[in-house]
Amino acid sequence: MTIENPSNQAITNIFHTSKRIAVVGLSDNPERTSYMISEAMQKAGYEIIPVNPTVTEVLGVKAVSSLKEIEGDIDIVNVFRRSEFLPDIAKDTVEVGANVFWAQLGVTNQEAYDYLREHNITTVMNRCIKVEHAKFK
Repeated sequence: MTIENPSNQAITNIFHTSKRIAVVGLSDNPERTSYMISEAMQKAGYEIIPVNPTVTEVLGVKAVSSLKEIEGDIDIVNVFRRSEFLPDIAKDTVEVGANVFWAQLGVTNQEAYDYLREHNITTVMNRCIKVEHAKFK
């Protein structure tokens, strides 16, 4: 695989210029990693939009079934799904015009990465957004 994440400075810029994070696969279970990380990012001042067709609300925010249901700009699409789901989520990310695609720790997919790069979407894979945020504040 040839996945190259943005530089540390570019990641810092992502956090300084982003406000809205659509979290694909966000669970309403407080014991799940997606919940804990999204809660921390919400407490850090980011607007969290849950994207999960199996839940109605997470962290006090109404959930949507897909990225396409979100009104307004999306700064970061943060993905908590298995690697094989990334190509479809990448296509939706391009379609909705999000600025950044972020796949959590342990999640990568070359096809999705190549597609996103072809469409000039800043792409981060195999990194935890909460850990990176703590490093680059």
